[in-house]
Order: sequence, then C-alpha cells, then structure tokens
Amino acid sequence: MPRHIITGCYTASAMKGMMAHPSDRGAAAAKIAAAGGGTLEQYYVTTGPSDFLMVVSTDSPDIDGLMAALMVAGGSGAITNIQTVRALTTDEFTAIQKKAGQIASAYAAPA
Repeated sequence: MPRHIITGCYTASAMKGMMAHPSDRGAAAAKIAAAGGGTLEQYYVTTGPSDFLMVVSTDSPDIDGLMAALMVAGGSGAITNIQTVRALTTDEFTAIQKKAGQIASAYAAPA
C-alpha cells in the first residue's frame, strides 16, 4: 500500500477563517484524501516551513485521484506550497536494494 507524505501551508484567508470558525482540519483532510481514493493515516500541524503534514495511503500505485484531490484543496485558495513525496517502509526499501543488486551488472559508469 503506497504511502505519501504531503506538506503545505495555510493561506492568510484560511487562517482568518480558522480563527473565526475553529474546525478539525484533520477531519477535513481525511475527507479530501478519501475523495481522492486515499486514507489519511496521520495529520499534524507543524512548525517551520510547512503548516501541516499528512500521511496518506492509497490502495494502488496510481496517485491520479490523490493528485486531483490536492488540486481541489489548492484551488480552493486555502492552502499553498503543496508538496508530495512517496514514503517507503524499510521492507519496501530492502526489496528495492535487492532489485538494484540484480540489475547492477546492466549499468556501466562513464569512463
């Protein structure tokens, strides 16, 4: 099950709205993730260059639905600077290392 780490920032208008009408942004993130075919595993409000971090899993390696959902969220004007990275478990990375070892003989470094 592929996992993705998604970060982003709230816009000034979104922050105004949150101050005027506090709401559970994790619940909102879960709804948009589900609409895109994903499952929100974790949601954090963060300090630093990003305002939030989400861990979203998808049932297939195809992330078109998830990307579409993020476009909707970004297009709403509530968030900006959305970044998505694929997260690998140690088991997944071990399998990649083994595969790299199998195909290493097919590569020749430039001389």
